Amino acid sequence: MQYKQLWVRNLKLSDAGIYTCEYGSHKVRTSLHIFKCESVEVMISSDGHFLQNEVPELILMQNSSSPLPNLRITLFDSNNKRVTPEVQNKSRQKYIVNLKKLEAMDSGTWVCEVHSDSPLIDQNIPFAVKVLGFQNPDLERKYATVDSTVILSWHLNSQKIKWKEGFTGQLNWKQQESANPHELLDFNVTAQGQLHETKKSSNFLFEIPERKPESTIEVKLPKVHFNHSGQYQCKLEYQGRHAQSKIELVVMKVSAKPVGPLTRGANMTLTCQVSGPLPPNAYLRWERVNGTKKDIKNSEQNEVKLEVNISVAGLWSCHLIEDSDRKISFHYHVEEAAVWTNYVIIGASVGGSLLVFALGCLCIISGTSWQRRRVSAMVPVKATGKKDGTSKTILAGKQDVSVSTVSGNEGTQNGQRLFSRERSWMVEWGEIELEPL
Repeated sequence: MQYKQLWVRNLKLSDAGIYTCEYGSHKVRTSLHIFKCESVEVMISSDGHFLQNEVPELILMQNSSSPLPNLRITLFDSNNKRVTPEVQNKSRQKYIVNLKKLEAMDSGTWVCEVHSDSPLIDQNIPFAVKVLGFQNPDLERKYATVDSTVILSWHLNSQKIKWKEGFTGQLNWKQQESANPHELLDFNVTAQGQLHETKKSSNFLFEIPERKPESTIEVKLPKVHFNHSGQYQCKLEYQGRHAQSKIELVVMKVSAKPVGPLTRGANMTLTCQVSGPLPPNAYLRWERVNGTKKDIKNSEQNEVKLEVNISVAGLWSCHLIEDSDRKISFHYHVEEAAVWTNYVIIGASVGGSLLVFALGCLCIISGTSWQRRRVSAMVPVKATGKKDGTSKTILAGKQDVSVSTVSGNEGTQNGQRLFSRERSWMVEWGEIELEPL
């Protein structure tokens, strides 16, 4: 049996039709159908280089002058998860669709599946996407206690995705949302992946660790203060576009009033306070270690300060609880005053009272004795005036009186002056005589 073959090369649409093969009295007919498959090109914005949270554009174009047919477009991301694109613009020549908001984990190879029935199109078009960003979440909350050490870290994915472009960034801090940011440091990463950091702030007490993982922005607070709380924002910049990640630092402190050992029968107030507002599912709790339910006190919603009045010594703990998870705890040991200390305090009080009483008695006795000595030191002296014969009795100190008699006209005119250390009398009686009694 003989076979006859017909080769038709470089098919065109005009080659379609019915072909007849005749040999002898036999005729064999065959129908040739020719389909033209259009191809679609995919272009992605920014040459496939993006920052996290950006929404890239995908452009689909046909490589012929014919208008684009109705296309069915399906996208799969680098994790082979289906993505529903949003058609932004459609014309005779191209489709423009928006992808989803990108995350740092979306770097890799994406696939665009394009389908059409007429003309027939069935293509799987891969394209590369690189997303520069942080391996941290956009907003992270970190807790610390006063005087503790805390390290804040931002992990870049530039090495992981083999980013070959240089970019810059900076780290800012602000205590409140409405406050002006305070620049702590800036940095740049070269195309070779080398990180260079420059410390900007000299007033803020922080360190840049020498040893840390690659592509990591890190600051160390060696001794946390209550006013170190707030938002720490790390920002990336590439070709005028920005990406950022924040760490909110919440600081806890505990105080006691009065400070010191707790004496038997006395009360003390413990205060636990955090630096900023808490999420709705978080609260503060005071409790005594190995205590009872009576030793537990919880804060109300949105309270950032919790006080508890105690009369029992021991180890008291303040916890910050979020979703039934203890995020941070501050332990405060309340000492009980020793028994001998109580006795010392009571003895000191009684002794002080007795000392004051003794000093008072001593002052009274000394005053009385001094008065007696003063009286006993005085002697009576009688002064008689020669002119009129009258007489007076004068008390004068034995050693303090100097008496002289003046006669004649001078004595008559001036009289006699008596002197004492405490007093002096002037007797103007004329001529007088003094004699002891």
